[in-house]
Amino acid sequence: MNNAALEAEGSHGAFLLDSTIVYAGPRGFEALRHVWETQIGDVSPLPTFSPATIGDLRFRGRAAKVRDVAIADVRSASALQTAGTPGGVEDQVRMHVVRRGAWTLDGGPDRGEHTVSAGQFRLGHVGRPYAFETAPHTTTRIFALPAARLGPLLRNRSITGPANSAEVRLLVAHTNMVHATLADLGPAGVHAAHSTLIELAKAVVQGRFDDVEPRLAPALVQAAKDLANSRLSDPELSSTMLARQLNVSVRTLQRAFAAEGEPVGSYIRRRRLEEARLALAAPRSRLSVAEIAGRWQFSDSSHFIRAFKSHYGQTPASYARFARQDESAVRSGGNFITSNPEG
Repeated sequence: MNNAALEAEGSHGAFLLDSTIVYAGPRGFEALRHVWETQIGDVSPLPTFSPATIGDLRFRGRAAKVRDVAIADVRSASALQTAGTPGGVEDQVRMHVVRRGAWTLDGGPDRGEHTVSAGQFRLGHVGRPYAFETAPHTTTRIFALPAARLGPLLRNRSITGPANSAEVRLLVAHTNMVHATLADLGPAGVHAAHSTLIELAKAVVQGRFDDVEPRLAPALVQAAKDLANSRLSDPELSSTMLARQLNVSVRTLQRAFAAEGEPVGSYIRRRRLEEARLALAAPRSRLSVAEIAGRWQFSDSSHFIRAFKSHYGQTPASYARFARQDESAVRSGGNFITSNPEG
């Protein structure tokens, strides 16, 4: 999709936020401010930072704007702190999902101070700019959302909870897809991405989501894949475990995967085979075929060998032997050609 079309939709593809492109310090801050203000500043203005923050700003991340929603991933090596108590008026819903470190929000005399620690989220209605500070090495995903759509549900409450709740997992999975695809979406795609963002943010507020809503199926699948990828060596990993973690029925999860064209069990088996293949090819790996089969939860070596050969066309031992010969040839500067050998 061209830039003009994106501008017409009020959206931008994912872009980098990096204060270290020039040098850390004031020049880095100016580079960051320029990108922020031109890309998403109309939805989520950049706060006024303290002189100490500007003088030592080491910050990397990415951001995107989908109509009236802004999403920013913040990975800051240095501490961040705003300057004084901001003035003015804002009317937004903000959500912070902290994966590392801590993000402390100061809502003023009437709302007090709140710290969002690693593994937690906080979502609330912002009626005016707020002060904040972070610990060094804090990683946070920040959402700026339209108050008109979410404010009535919040009713001046703040919602806090674990970042691994089903609703937050789905929202995060969907925003990962937005970052990856937004630049290529047409108007209908941008509309669908925006609508799903709003529905999933509502689900966080309400503590539940509509698991039969077809627009949410891709986010459900992605969240399940993200969770499965983090648990591939877990013997309990199954469609039942994934459904339980995501607070849906097994049938709902299976139906969502079916729409994507690959059953849940097939996805898990394929990803385990991929990890096993990487382990076999690792230059310094001395794990046996039986040890790799056990690590990636194949019932026995014979089962693993059959599954591997069916998927990759050769046995694990044969693959490992030729992969290591390839590695040796690369290190020695030579050429090595294989011809799909049998082991």
